[in-house]
Amino acid sequence: MSQPLLLITGATGKVGRVFLEAFFADPRYANWQVRALCHHRRLPETDRLQVQSGSIADRAIVQSAMRGVTHVLHMATCKETPEDVMDVTVKGMFWLLEEARLSKAFQQFVLIGGDAAVGHFFYPYDRPISDDVPFRPYPGCYPLSKVLEEVLLQQFYTMYDLPGCCLRAPWIMDRDDFRYSLSFGDDVFGGPRWKELVPAEQAAEYHRRGTVPLMLDAEGQPLRRNFVHVTDLASAILAALDNPRVNQKTLNIALDEPVDYGFVAAHLQRTRGLDSVPIPTQYHSTWLDNTRAKLLLDWRPQYDTLRLIDEAYDYVRTPDDPRVVYYPG
Repeated sequence: MSQPLLLITGATGKVGRVFLEAFFADPRYANWQVRALCHHRRLPETDRLQVQSGSIADRAIVQSAMRGVTHVLHMATCKETPEDVMDVTVKGMFWLLEEARLSKAFQQFVLIGGDAAVGHFFYPYDRPISDDVPFRPYPGCYPLSKVLEEVLLQQFYTMYDLPGCCLRAPWIMDRDDFRYSLSFGDDVFGGPRWKELVPAEQAAEYHRRGTVPLMLDAEGQPLRRNFVHVTDLASAILAALDNPRVNQKTLNIALDEPVDYGFVAAHLQRTRGLDSVPIPTQYHSTWLDNTRAKLLLDWRPQYDTLRLIDEAYDYVRTPDDPRVVYYPG
């Protein structure tokens, strides 16, 4: 049997960085090689990591990158950038899937999807969101792209019996991300942009004092929102690689319970003396059910709400560790 060769797209991002460190340290994959398809940013090459430069939308580039590949980990994505989203989501993924199904060496396609495909917190659900609920994207090109990715993969299952799986993740947190997701300043990570939901003078004062938003759902209750820590997602990817139990399945990769903004506000007041302010919204509390992932991957998230909060607020950045956000969420 030939030496496994894993192609990674999106390897320079948040998940790619953490995944590669865990992958190279895992004895299960000691004989695997990695090839990273990079576009705007590059990784340093090593004896186990090759780098291919170019756009995923270029078929010739993808053909070259896929040469000899046995496994694909597809993480390249776009946010709200309509001018790029079809090139990456449709053309790029299509070329990857075409090369995969034509290759005699190919064994598995792992897609990192997102809960934007099932509506995130934009739509009400009266039960936990399972892995196989109908697609329900909210307005925007990013949620549409997450649906299109999953549909492409599923149709290649049907047409060509392609081996693969989708790991569907909610909002991915790393280091101090969660702390900045609660900022009333310009440094807010992701959305909502809290400063736009209160008068400017109040936002500036909240930011100065470290006040946190207590987001309320459409019924006026503290909202519950799904998250996953990047290290838990990386461990789920490791468990999915070469795992026949997850073939042609979608698995939610999330904390065991959604984060309750009421709990967050109370914990930060009790432990750090930070005040909170209620912020009414029209969003809905949801619960991403990770039962199938725990069953089929023998995987458990190591983070819960408390650990997510405390690590984010305890994290201290050094001068050589600036906060860099490549995407807004």
